[in-house]
Amino acid sequence: MGGYGAGFGFLSDFLSRLQHRSSRTVCDSTRPNPILCIGLNMLGKTRKASLPPAVICLWLLASGVLVRAEDAMKGSAALSKNPIRQSASLCAGEQEYVDRRKQVVLQALSTLNISCTLDSVPHIALLASGGGQRAAVGSVGSLHQMGEEGLLDALLYMGGVSGSTWAMASLYSDPEWSSNIEAAISTLTGPGVRLEQALDWLGERAKEEHFSLADIWGVLTSAGIMKQHLWFQKMDPRRLSEEASRNATNPYPIYGAIEKHCFSEGPIQGKWFEVSPHEAGFTELDLFIETSLLGSKFQSGEVLEVKPEMDIIRLQGVLGCALAHMEIIREFLPPWLNVPGYMDVSTREYLRVYSTLDQLVVLSRSTVEDPGSLSDFDALQKILKEKVYLNESSVLESKSPEERRALFQQWTQDLLVAVETWSQNLQPGPFKTHVSFLIRKIIPLLIKWEWGTTNNFLYQYQDSGIPECLRSQQQFHLIDAGMLINVGYPSFLGDKRDIDLIIAPEYSAGDMFETLILARNYAAEVKKPFPEISEKILEDKDWPKDCYVFEGKGKEPTIIYMPLFNRQNCKDAEEFKAMMERFSTFQPPFSREKIHFVLETSRTNVRNNREILLREINKAALRRQSTRSGVV
Repeated sequence: MGGYGAGFGFLSDFLSRLQHRSSRTVCDSTRPNPILCIGLNMLGKTRKASLPPAVICLWLLASGVLVRAEDAMKGSAALSKNPIRQSASLCAGEQEYVDRRKQVVLQALSTLNISCTLDSVPHIALLASGGGQRAAVGSVGSLHQMGEEGLLDALLYMGGVSGSTWAMASLYSDPEWSSNIEAAISTLTGPGVRLEQALDWLGERAKEEHFSLADIWGVLTSAGIMKQHLWFQKMDPRRLSEEASRNATNPYPIYGAIEKHCFSEGPIQGKWFEVSPHEAGFTELDLFIETSLLGSKFQSGEVLEVKPEMDIIRLQGVLGCALAHMEIIREFLPPWLNVPGYMDVSTREYLRVYSTLDQLVVLSRSTVEDPGSLSDFDALQKILKEKVYLNESSVLESKSPEERRALFQQWTQDLLVAVETWSQNLQPGPFKTHVSFLIRKIIPLLIKWEWGTTNNFLYQYQDSGIPECLRSQQQFHLIDAGMLINVGYPSFLGDKRDIDLIIAPEYSAGDMFETLILARNYAAEVKKPFPEISEKILEDKDWPKDCYVFEGKGKEPTIIYMPLFNRQNCKDAEEFKAMMERFSTFQPPFSREKIHFVLETSRTNVRNNREILLREINKAALRRQSTRSGVV
């Protein structure tokens, strides 16, 4: 009897906690399930009535079956209609979220003494640039200070590409992050996830159909840079579509990517891809599916097979995989290979194998603490670097193009063999087991050079406006958008989201103002309004100011452009260059000291320019009021 009594005591306590935590979430949501609500509400009465906990359990079990049946019916109903939405307007889910978010914005503006009505709330978006860990950390710092200044809740939208999407993925793990950003900072500055935990997730994903290098990149950046322990402890990280039913506490998030083949060969309409909690699709084609269907098999506009939506770890790998671009790999070019005529297909393969191995070793190194294991990783990096940086120019000079190609193919194989040999020579133990597993997964993908593989929802879709590079392929490849534009401008141009003001913190590694020039040219090509960006601004590119305002006219958004390093924190152009190099994109994960430095630098930029931000927010509100009242 004692065992049964203890068992029911535990059960009763569990049910009590379940009722306390779940009834408000399930029953007060926008779409409550009445059957499950009844069961949960009954839990609150078990102490006042004689209803046994076992009966409640049976009720909840039945409720769960019915809930799953109801969800399946909803899913079937959703698929019975056209699963591909073609429209230049917001989907219903985003529109509903934005309408609720405007209430938050209105209250924030009132606190800032900016007067407007609900129907004239300005549409303000913060678009953080890419830039690896520098962008991820800088984004968190900028948002933190905006919260401190009372400006964060004035944002209707937040958009990111590349490294800034890592910050967004991490922040939005917390449904209340806008009021709890210190927790994200604590995670950033804390210890990384252990290698064995990361590889447990990788082992599960490796069983899936479209496992690619983006998965490996995603798991190692999540573990070593963003340090998302909870994602790996759960072993079932959240999906983006799960955020669709949240309240409007945070700005609405839009993540940017590009399609690999259209980026290289297709028209501009097929390049930019956006993902939100509600929809995913091609921005300029106005073709979207529900985000939960991203990855499902389609043909001719119909769903052939529903597949699980990619989780947030894989999504982080897809959105931030700059190494998938050959232009980035050129940064790893040893001096002896920087010779006209040497860069052919086999040379590129050699460089991409080396650069990817090198960066994956750097990230893997951040997930271990044992000195012996760290020393082993150092040894591997040394082996790789010695092979690639050994000057073989004298050998190549006497060879024909065909002989050179054969040499590079052999050197590529030598790199892979060197990695396998290094792994085999490790001391027996857990580290060797983990590393050997990782290498077995990486090498086949390096040879195929496969990134961001996803089932193509436009496969054989009957629409003459769809580029052939999309319509003819069963899969497409989503990769880092930073190579097209390192800020998510495309999703926020034009009438669809009707943005009044863009706040653009700049963390890019390239030339200052490059993102603005590229966005201006993009807008011109797709015929969407964009403020005037004079080439004269490029005179400041080697030592920029801390804030620039490019005022929009008519339907053009105003842009506040804020470089991370600038004349306020760098005394001259030389120091600016030195800071850009010190915090370069491709380097080992930042030390705690570097993280705090970037956090504070980005916070200071916002603090110093609070009055400009306030002024432009007020002007955006006035302009929208004028538009609503018909005054030009």
